[in-house]
Amino acid sequence: MTRPTRVVWTFAISSIALFMAALDNLVVTTALPVIRASFKANLSELEWIVNAYTLTFAVLLLTGAALGDRFGRKRLFIIGLTIFTGGSAIAALSSDVTTLIVARAIQGLGGAILTPLSLTILSAAVPRERRALALGAWGGIAGLAIAIGPVVGGAISEGLAWQWIFWINVPIGLAVIPLAALRLTETRGPSTRLDLSGLGLASGGLLAVVWGLVRANELGWTSPTIVASFVVGVVLLASFVAWEARSGEPMLPLRLFRSRSFTAANVVAMLMSFGMFGSIFLLAQFFQVVQHYSPLQAGLRTLPWTIMPVFVAPVAGLVSSRTGTRPLLVLGMSLMTIALAWMSVVVTPTVDYIVLVPAFIVAGAAMGLFFAPIANVVLSAVRPDEEGKASGANNAIRELGGVFGVAVLAAVFAANGSYLTGQTFVDGLIPAMRIGAVVVAIGAVAALALGGRTRAVVTDRETDDSSIELGAAAA
Repeated sequence: MTRPTRVVWTFAISSIALFMAALDNLVVTTALPVIRASFKANLSELEWIVNAYTLTFAVLLLTGAALGDRFGRKRLFIIGLTIFTGGSAIAALSSDVTTLIVARAIQGLGGAILTPLSLTILSAAVPRERRALALGAWGGIAGLAIAIGPVVGGAISEGLAWQWIFWINVPIGLAVIPLAALRLTETRGPSTRLDLSGLGLASGGLLAVVWGLVRANELGWTSPTIVASFVVGVVLLASFVAWEARSGEPMLPLRLFRSRSFTAANVVAMLMSFGMFGSIFLLAQFFQVVQHYSPLQAGLRTLPWTIMPVFVAPVAGLVSSRTGTRPLLVLGMSLMTIALAWMSVVVTPTVDYIVLVPAFIVAGAAMGLFFAPIANVVLSAVRPDEEGKASGANNAIRELGGVFGVAVLAAVFAANGSYLTGQTFVDGLIPAMRIGAVVVAIGAVAALALGGRTRAVVTDRETDDSSIELGAAAA
C-alpha cells in the first residue's frame, strides 16, 4: 500500500471513529426530554445520562492512550471501537434509566480508547508538510459531529424512537472494525507499566466530586453526605497528583505541564467545554420544555450554533500555522463569552427564535476557532514519544470541563428554577448561562499565556528525534 493510499485510509477510518465518539457527546441532548418522559427521569438522572459517558471517557482517556503505546495503537483502536459499538447496542436495549446510564459508561470506555488513538494514528501516517491541514480537517470532523449531533438526536427521537440514536452506531462500528484491521498500520509508543494506582485515585476522586455536584441541590450543599463526598474527592485528587509526581511511570506525566503553552491550552480547553456543554445541556431542553418544539425542531434550531465549526475549524487549522494559536484561541474564547452573555440577556419563555440566531452564530464561530488550534498547540508542546499521553491528557481535561459544566450549571439551574413552568425554567437558565459566560471569560484570559507563535507541528517519524522541531515557542 503506497503512502498516499495509506494516508487516505487512515484519515477515513480515524475520522469515522472520532465522529462516532464526538457525536455521542451531544446526540443525546435533544432526546433528553423524550427519555425523561419515557423513564420519568429526574434532573439528576438526566445529568448522569450525559455525564456517565463524558466522565468515563475523561477518566480513562489517559489509560487508553497508554495501552495503545504499550500494546499497539491499531490493536487498541479496534478494541475501543468494539467496546463502543457494544455499549451503543446495550444503550439501545435499555429498559430502565439505570441500564442506560451503565451503557453510556461502557460507550465512554470505548470512546476513551479510540479517540486519542485516532489522533496519534493519523499524525503518524501524515507527512509533516500536510500535518496542519490534517489537524484542521480532524478538528472539522469533530465540529461536524457536534453540528449534527442535536439534529440527529432530534430527528431520530421524533421519527423513530430515542433508542435509535444508539442503534445508528452499531452498523457503522461493525463496518469500520474490519476496515481498521485491514488498512491501518500498527504503531507503538514507549512501552511503560500501566499506572493502575493513578487510575484508581483519579477515577475515585472525580466520581466523588461529580456525584456531590449532581446530588447537592437534592440533599443540601451542607449535608454530611455531600460534604463528605467533596472531601473524599479532593483528598483522592490530591493523592493522585502526589502519586503522579513521584511515580516512575505516571499515566499523566506532570513534567508536561512545565510547558506554559501546554498548561494554558489545557486550562483553556477545560473552561471552554465547561461553558459550552453546560449551556447546550440546558438550551436543548429549553426549546422542547419551554417553547414546545418537537425534538427535530429543537435540534434544527441549534444548527446555526453547531454547524459553524464545520466551516471555521479547517480554516483555523491552516491560519494557525501562520498566525500562531494564541490570537485564534483568545478570539474564540472571547466570542463564546459574548455569545453566552448575549443569550442570557435576551432569553425569555416567549423569545422569538430569530433573536437567538446571531448569538448562536457567534458561539459556533468561537467553537471553530477553538477546535483545530487546541490540537495543534498540544502536540507542538511535547516530544513525539509523548504525543499519546499529551493528546489523552488534553482530551481528558476537555471532557472533564464538560462534565463539570453540566453538573455545575445544572446545579445553578436547580437552585434558581425548575421544570414546572416555562418561566421557572428560564429563571434557572439565565443565571446558569451567566456563570458559563464568566467561566469562559476566564479561559480567554488564560489563553493569553500561550506562546506567542505556536507553529504547526512538523514531526516526521522517519527522521531522528534530534531533527524534530517543536513548535511551542516562548512569547
